[in-house]
Amino acid sequence: MFLSSCTAAPADAEAGGNLTLRTGTEADLDAIVAIYAEQLLAGLGSWEETVPDHAEMERRLAAVRAAGLPWLVATDHTGRVLGYCHARPFRALSAYRGTIEDCIHVAKDARGLGVGSMLLAALIEACAGRGLRRMVAVVGDARNRASIRLHERAGFEICGHLPGAGEKMGEPVDVVLMQRSLPDHSIAGRA
Repeated sequence: MFLSSCTAAPADAEAGGNLTLRTGTEADLDAIVAIYAEQLLAGLGSWEETVPDHAEMERRLAAVRAAGLPWLVATDHTGRVLGYCHARPFRALSAYRGTIEDCIHVAKDARGLGVGSMLLAALIEACAGRGLRRMVAVVGDARNRASIRLHERAGFEICGHLPGAGEKMGEPVDVVLMQRSLPDHSIAGRA
């Protein structure tokens, strides 16, 4: 089980000081659903049109686990979930087996405190440790500057822009594709 205690940037004092990054469990799902629902209803972080319920989020957690991929949560000193992230297969075809897509969401009151950066860094390392080669970010809309900056700081580069590929809240929205290579943790890569 993944477990790491991290001291966040000084701004994290508002979030309670130390953060714990750990593997997500079913006990975290109510908080995860609440974080995701806020982003679905108020922003462009996801384009789903219906907020998934606890049972659906439990199914998604099980699918991530069945694929052998990480699902991580960040908690504050009280145990409150401040954010979560996970990896999922990028595409179903076997040719994409070394490429995964990240999914990351942070509670509204924890944004700007370093939670997303810590989660994404841990996800990158966890995926690299599984021998995966590439991580893709599918950012919902070019106006989602916070997500684009988060990924750029983590070494992602923009590799595509699909103007008006979707629609949310009655208006067209773009897709920004970003990607990065994952660190090589193979024996050959350590030499």
